[in-house]
Amino acid sequence: MAAKILSKPEYEAQTAATRDERMGWWREARFGMFVHYGLYALAGRNEWLQTLENIPIPEYEQFADQFSPKPGAPREWAALAKRAGMKYMVLTTRHHDGFSLWDSKANPYNSVNYGPGRDIVREYVDACREYGLKIGFYSSLMDWHHPDGGRAAYDDAARRRFLDYIEALNTELLTQYGKIDILWYDVASPMQHWEGWDSVARNQRLRAIQPHIIINNRSRLDEDFGTPEGRVEAGAADWEACMTFNDISWGYIDEKQALPYAYNAQRIIRMLNTCARGGGNLLLNIGPAPDGSVPKDAIEPLEKTGKWLHENGEAVYGKLTRCSGGNTVRGNGACGVSRKGNTIYLWNWIWPEGGAMGLGGYCNVPKRIYLLKDGTPIDFEHRGHRILLKNMPAHSPDDLGIAVIALEFDEPPEFTFASYYPQLHQGQEYAEEKL
Repeated sequence: MAAKILSKPEYEAQTAATRDERMGWWREARFGMFVHYGLYALAGRNEWLQTLENIPIPEYEQFADQFSPKPGAPREWAALAKRAGMKYMVLTTRHHDGFSLWDSKANPYNSVNYGPGRDIVREYVDACREYGLKIGFYSSLMDWHHPDGGRAAYDDAARRRFLDYIEALNTELLTQYGKIDILWYDVASPMQHWEGWDSVARNQRLRAIQPHIIINNRSRLDEDFGTPEGRVEAGAADWEACMTFNDISWGYIDEKQALPYAYNAQRIIRMLNTCARGGGNLLLNIGPAPDGSVPKDAIEPLEKTGKWLHENGEAVYGKLTRCSGGNTVRGNGACGVSRKGNTIYLWNWIWPEGGAMGLGGYCNVPKRIYLLKDGTPIDFEHRGHRILLKNMPAHSPDDLGIAVIALEFDEPPEFTFASYYPQLHQGQEYAEEKL
């Protein structure tokens, strides 16, 4: 007997009741790899080229027979994700062009019936498990290949067929590969409301298959986490910034030409800092080459980021305290912060000349201050609402120039921004100087 379908308020209350338990690992993971891989890699111009260039479906379908990922390609992605310090992956199992990367009975237009004759999703899942990475499935709601993909907006019969198709695809994904951790919807078009997508009912049925799964906010429901795209911006609830590697394309583009636009390790770490201080995650994309190889412009920056995280990951992973908005702890302009309990981490973008710098607004005395990577003590003096760091190394002790300094307090740090300067408090009370 089928389970009763809950109303939207009932469903949202039910998912809220289990959210902390389901989201626990994700809230501590901080860093994941997005993989945009599909037929569009063969053209190497953009993952939306079918529509951006108005390519007729029969012409675009020719890519399906040419699609030939090399054996072991998903292991390369997973191995790099592991070296980069990433904790999970999300693969485009089927992008908007409608080509499925698994042995789908609901969609014959897939990688087993065409091209490689292989289940790429299976290879990806196995690679994630081999490297200890949580598993995410990206699933487009829009489909340019399905005949009802456009008619569904205005034809009730077409909409019913299309919704059945979408649910069948996701049911296959969530029943054929064991435990899956994330369902990552994208582009709920052409219907513009959750009711048009029947998202409340469908997501209930999918959650019944995978009770511990987390779902993003792109099926016209808030669900478990938000997904700002192309910007690393803190949200009020759980959030994950999804970013390309070059701000040009999610799918493969020529790696030599893309290199000047690609993120370096320092830029990636800056994005991680925004996530760490704002309570969010970074889902950083790679667009594998036609044969599935990782683009060379991504390898070195990710490996350098992973080395940095190996030494400084305490400031990134785990149960961090949000440091955004209001009188939350801050750095001094040349450094960012993150916080875990009573410890503040200073991410030094610019190392101070002369071996000394100050921090304003800290009203209580730290127990100790030290370099995070190796525990080397840092001399300091607490004066009024200032912490003065002294006798620091002449140069940044980090290979990338982003050394992290930990400030450990016995109790939660008491902090007031610009506490000597009432001009910045807009008429509100501010802490008096304690000399």
